[in-house]
Amino acid sequence: MRRISRRWCAAFVVALMAVPALAFAQADEIQVYDGGLAAPGTFNLTLHTNFTPRGLKTPAYPGAVAADKSLNGVPEWAYGVNTWFEAGLYLPLYSRDKDTGWGLDGFKLRTLFAVPHADDRTFFYGANVELSYNAKRWDTTRLTSEVRPIVGWHLEPVDVIVNPILDTAFDGVKNLVFAPAVRVAYNVSPIWAVAVEEFADYGRVGGLNAGREQSHQVYGVVDYSGKGLSVEAGVGVGLTAASDALTFKLLLSRNLNIRR
Repeated sequence: MRRISRRWCAAFVVALMAVPALAFAQADEIQVYDGGLAAPGTFNLTLHTNFTPRGLKTPAYPGAVAADKSLNGVPEWAYGVNTWFEAGLYLPLYSRDKDTGWGLDGFKLRTLFAVPHADDRTFFYGANVELSYNAKRWDTTRLTSEVRPIVGWHLEPVDVIVNPILDTAFDGVKNLVFAPAVRVAYNVSPIWAVAVEEFADYGRVGGLNAGREQSHQVYGVVDYSGKGLSVEAGVGVGLTAASDALTFKLLLSRNLNIRR
C-alpha cells in the first residue's frame, strides 16, 4: 500500500511542478471526482451533457462559445488499468450556442490516480491530471491542463468531497487558476443519493479576482447507481454576476463489460 501511495503521489507532484491559466471558459464536464475507478480491465463510458438556458451572454473573447443558451457535451471513455490507476479520453468535445452554432471543441487525455477501493474507505484521496487540445472557439490557448487533487470522507450516510482544482495554460505558476469544486451528499439508500455541489473560479493565484468577478455556482444533484446504468442530474444557479444564472447537467455512465 505504501508503495502504491508513493507512486501516485510522485505522479501528482511531477504533474504539478510541470504545469508552470486560463481565462474562465465553458465547462464540458460539471462533476466532483470521488476517487472511484473503473475495475481493472473494465471499460466505462460516461456521457456528459450540460445546457445553460440563462448564462453569460458575452463571449470570453471574439469567436468564443457564449454560455447563454448553449449546449455542451462529451463522451468520456475510461479504462481501469489497475486498482489505483485509470486512464481516460474525452472525445469528441462539442458545443452549440446561438451565435456560432454546432462545433467541435477538441479532446482531452486523462490520468486518474486514487487510493485503491476508495468507495469502501472512510478517508480517501487521489489526483486527476488532464491535458486538453482546444479548438479556437473553446480556448485562446491550444494546449491547457487541469490538476485536480481529490480529498474526501465517507461518513455514512454523508459524503464530503473536495477537489481543489488548478488550471493552467503553461504560462507560469502565478497564472494558475484556482477553480475548486466541493460536494456534500446524503445517501438515501445504496443506490440513491442527493447532494449539494459548488463549482467556483477564483481567478489566478497570483492575484485572485474580486468577489463580484469570481464565478460561484451551486447545484442541487440527484444520483442513481443501478446495476447497468448510473445517472447524475443536477440544476445549478449562479451566485455572482460572473456566474451563469441557470445550468442543467446530466451524466449517464455504464461499464461496457469489455475485459482484457
